[in-house]
Amino acid sequence: MTANSTYAQETLMRHRAVTQKTGVSKSTIYYFIARNEFPKPVKIGRRAVAWRASDIEAWIGSRQQAA
Repeated sequence: MTANSTYAQETLMRHRAVTQKTGVSKSTIYYFIARNEFPKPVKIGRRAVAWRASDIEAWIGSRQQAA
């Protein structure tokens, strides 16, 4: 399996899905990103971003461990 095929299978989540999954508002997500406390999005278009689902799951897991 090559890196390209692994990357192609990664699920991407848009803002709405991320806020629903994490329970964190859009503005708080960007606040956390500025503080390096949240995964950075990937650019998927000129004005569109998304997050890798695996990054969001890892972030949720890290928050649960910290609590």
